[in-house]
Amino acid sequence: MSTLKVGAIRGVSASSDAITVANDGSCTANITNNLSNKNLIINGAMQVAQRGTSSTSNGFQTVDRFNLGASGNDEVPTQAQVDVAAGTTPYTLGFRKAFKLTNGDQTGGAGASDFVFIKYTVEAQDTATSGWNFKSASSYITLSFWAKSSVAQNFFGYIEMPDSPEQVFPFQTGSLSADTWTKVTVTIPGNSNIVVNNDNGEGFKIFISQFWGTDFTDSSRALNTWAAFNSGQRMPDFTPTWYTTNNATFELTGVQLEVGSHATDFEHRTFDEMLQLCFRYCQVYDAVDGQYTRFAFASASDSSSIRVIFPLQREMRVKPSAAFSGSFECPGVGGFNINNVIVETNTGSRKTICLQQGSLSLTAYQAYQFNAASTSAKITFTSEL
Repeated sequence: MSTLKVGAIRGVSASSDAITVANDGSCTANITNNLSNKNLIINGAMQVAQRGTSSTSNGFQTVDRFNLGASGNDEVPTQAQVDVAAGTTPYTLGFRKAFKLTNGDQTGGAGASDFVFIKYTVEAQDTATSGWNFKSASSYITLSFWAKSSVAQNFFGYIEMPDSPEQVFPFQTGSLSADTWTKVTVTIPGNSNIVVNNDNGEGFKIFISQFWGTDFTDSSRALNTWAAFNSGQRMPDFTPTWYTTNNATFELTGVQLEVGSHATDFEHRTFDEMLQLCFRYCQVYDAVDGQYTRFAFASASDSSSIRVIFPLQREMRVKPSAAFSGSFECPGVGGFNINNVIVETNTGSRKTICLQQGSLSLTAYQAYQFNAASTSAKITFTSEL
């Protein structure tokens, strides 16, 4: 083994050193990439799962910010937050959680209109201000992730830029070996047709797909090139092996999207940092302290309606929707279910007011506690993309 000893490294036409090496072995580097907060993906290590850890439903049900899309299935896949097995890579790189799909029993086979995918959407203003010159073909943004499938095959995905004129960039994972974690890297150039509005809408949509039927694919569709969105030409025709294998699994972790032409090491961040970022899109309050968990203070609007004031963890993306499950109570009034919810704030402000209407025996304008009346009581505020 030989050692190259230098005091500095400089580009051929550069006027200054890119790397300066000190006598003690340390160095300073002129790095143009922003290596802090470089990852545009929130919860890419799948640490946060506010809504739950397993579900047999579509949509945002488990791992925060990651959305299961599925349609035409004989049985909807199960989505779950799971542990990454010790001793594997990416476990050795610090990953402990993954987003896992378990295929249902698709007894009807691969239908033309069937699909299963995992989707992540970056907010438009975060895309627009990321530093990626998305109008230039010589400016790049790079997607990387770790994937594992129980079935050996190549999978397709695509990037969708939803602002008009809508553009699509299909990619592939390459052939995944069965039950083996593989790092996938996709380098994406800009394109003069791309538009990204500087707002709080959808900006950069990532589809990591397990199957799309032929209603959505075209055998002539080229990979790794931008084209106008066509619902029937999202990607090349999809191998159906995974989809037609009952109980096949697909796991995903380490999702990173960063400006530049190559993938750098994953930016690990603390659980609390990720949770705070997730709060912009979802906040869940449940009966963590048991049946009588106190949620908030309330006041009687009149003799039968109660107004509950929630100070949110942080400002949300837009005015949130609110979903209540389980039963609640106000001490001295008794238990009740939420039968009508009105989110009265005009924005995603830090204080959201919800109104419950029902036949209650209240003293008008009196203050009450608003508690869980069962261990299943849960309140979910959502402003997802």
